[in-house]
Amino acid sequence: MRPTKIWANLAVKDVERTRTFYTALGFKSNEGHNKAKELTSFLIGDNNFIVHFFDHEPFKDATKGEVADLTNGNELIFTLWADSKEEADAWATEVRNAGGKIFSEPAEFGKGYYGFGFSDPDGHKWNVFHM
Repeated sequence: MRPTKIWANLAVKDVERTRTFYTALGFKSNEGHNKAKELTSFLIGDNNFIVHFFDHEPFKDATKGEVADLTNGNELIFTLWADSKEEADAWATEVRNAGGKIFSEPAEFGKGYYGFGFSDPDGHKWNVFHM
């Protein structure tokens, strides 16, 4: 096996709400992979990491199982790079303005580390770090 590309597939309750949230944060739409009520998709970072956000029903069909209840736990956490502490702080402001929840306020932690954690409207967690 020689994988050449990886992307993430996540389940959301409201595809349009998710599309609005990530667009407000400046994420780049993955054109051609957006299907109104079923899927929204974004390209992230210099390497265009893909994150697909599927409505619950198609996600359940594809995984042959139930969608995790993120109010009771975590599935994973993505980390986004910030070039400076100021950029991390600006991200925190943008996340709040877009309707995200900050679960770890911007702060220094450990030597040379600064950042914060947030979740989107469905509870998917992200870190923004400057190191």
